[in-house]
Amino acid sequence: MKTKFKSARTCLSLVTLFAPSLPLLFHAAPAFAAGRAPTICNPMDLPYRFQAEDPSRREAADPTMIVYQGEYWLFPSKSLGYWRSKDFVHWTFVTPAGLPIDNYAPTVMEIGGKMYWTVGGAGIYESDDPGKGQWKLVSDTQNQGDPALFRDDDGRVYLYSGCSDKDPIGGQELDPKNGFKPLTARIPFFAGVTPKHGGEIPAEPTDTPPYKDSGAWIEGSWMTKHDGKYYLQYSAPGTQYKSYNDGVYVGDHPLGPFTYAPYSPFSLKPTGFATGAGHSSTFQDLGGRYWHIATMTISIRHMFERRLGVFPAWFTRDGQMVCDTYLGDYPQYAPGVVKDPSKGNLTGWMLLDYQKTATASSTLDAHPIEAAFDEDMRTWWSAKTGDPGEWLQVDLGKSCRIDAAQINFADEGSTQLGLLQDGYGYKLDVSADGKTWTTIVDRSVEKRDSPHDYIPLEKPVTARYARITNTHTPGGAKFSISGLRLFGSGLGKAPQKPEGVQVKRDAADGRQATISWKPVAGADGYIVRYGVAKDKLFSNYQVYGASTLSIHTLNVGVSYFFTVDTFNDSGVTLGTDVVSE
Repeated sequence: MKTKFKSARTCLSLVTLFAPSLPLLFHAAPAFAAGRAPTICNPMDLPYRFQAEDPSRREAADPTMIVYQGEYWLFPSKSLGYWRSKDFVHWTFVTPAGLPIDNYAPTVMEIGGKMYWTVGGAGIYESDDPGKGQWKLVSDTQNQGDPALFRDDDGRVYLYSGCSDKDPIGGQELDPKNGFKPLTARIPFFAGVTPKHGGEIPAEPTDTPPYKDSGAWIEGSWMTKHDGKYYLQYSAPGTQYKSYNDGVYVGDHPLGPFTYAPYSPFSLKPTGFATGAGHSSTFQDLGGRYWHIATMTISIRHMFERRLGVFPAWFTRDGQMVCDTYLGDYPQYAPGVVKDPSKGNLTGWMLLDYQKTATASSTLDAHPIEAAFDEDMRTWWSAKTGDPGEWLQVDLGKSCRIDAAQINFADEGSTQLGLLQDGYGYKLDVSADGKTWTTIVDRSVEKRDSPHDYIPLEKPVTARYARITNTHTPGGAKFSISGLRLFGSGLGKAPQKPEGVQVKRDAADGRQATISWKPVAGADGYIVRYGVAKDKLFSNYQVYGASTLSIHTLNVGVSYFFTVDTFNDSGVTLGTDVVSE
């Protein structure tokens, strides 16, 4: 049976990058000895573990990332182990011994060439060779959930913890020379303040007032020291929300007192294909540049159905902490490639197939074809079976340059519980005319478990059509895709900037504001950027199919500035009109 979906949208002109946006958003491709520079695309392309109990779903969350002995080490929750990498692209999984590895929220620090690890509800463990996975318990010091270990420049060690909708984040000093016994009592620092802090409201971006002003989960502490200041980040309002984010308090001492940073939340990604940017760790890459690795949410089959995403981070000259989530699920350069990611780390490859005409071999009624092209990881297309030969095809409308693909498999109908010893098999073909096809990705032999398989092509190809054909679907699932995402250039023009930008702050509730603008022909969507100063528009929302946006993530008593950008499958045009409320 052949089913078909045709977008109501007309095919847009497909275009090149708009040059004035380059200094802020995109980075010219660096020279790289082996060819193209390494790139990544969120959510991270990892073999996320199926959990051991029903419903069948994958999960990884609460990531700690550190650099140890010249490698990146990634410790996420609920993965039965951790990963290591020399280049942030190719990862090796380590199965440890001696750890309560299935507990939530691992945290790690290094002292004297040894790693120290703890997790919610456990003591502290030590390893001098984590690559072999051998650990031993060295302290029975406990925490209050979602712990974070921090070693200061003077060698003193602190433990932060807290995970509650009532109790505060807190911290204490530990003695690393005496079994990490507490040197101080646990000091409570802060709890949620939802009536004032919009980022703590338990609500989705599309929810309408009145919002619940209590019950936000305050969790996920992490400490970063920069330029003599201590940045204690925390997560809110709950891991299941698209607006899951990190705020930050700043102090002059690792045990406070701490003052709320008015630009919070600093890590926020409530819109786009992959959403959520909470419960994170902030780390420095091999070259000393800051990055932020965060929890991203699906939360459909289970509240804790989650993934991981990584974003450039930095500090402004006056000490504002920044996490760059702008088009944060588009291809970007891997850590260590760009000398200064704060000046632009995106490749400039745009999404080519948003809401384009598509066909499939078969379709489940509850999971239509358009769901593979709607830029929402929480929805998906599914074939009726997982049999070899099921396929999905998209028409880009005209010839486009394809630089990369990201295949996001949805595991529809999976019965898998626990670690998967299998992988997806498929072929991705392209065509200029829909008749003669060329294979650009062949996983039919090299099956691997890559639920978010990201493939940057060695050389770009020009094509109008793309088709993915199933050769093997693991775990008893049907062949299903939440996003068949093709990136490159539409070889045309970027849309014009929007006019008539207006902002209305809610007089009765300063957490709310509505931003509006005039629609722009040829735009796939808009990006509302905002911040606490004209030159600090670091937060953003993506908007599709509308010329107005209501947000609830502002802070009472804080003034904001806004602008609106446009984008399509060939580029971004930055707004130049900055409006204050």
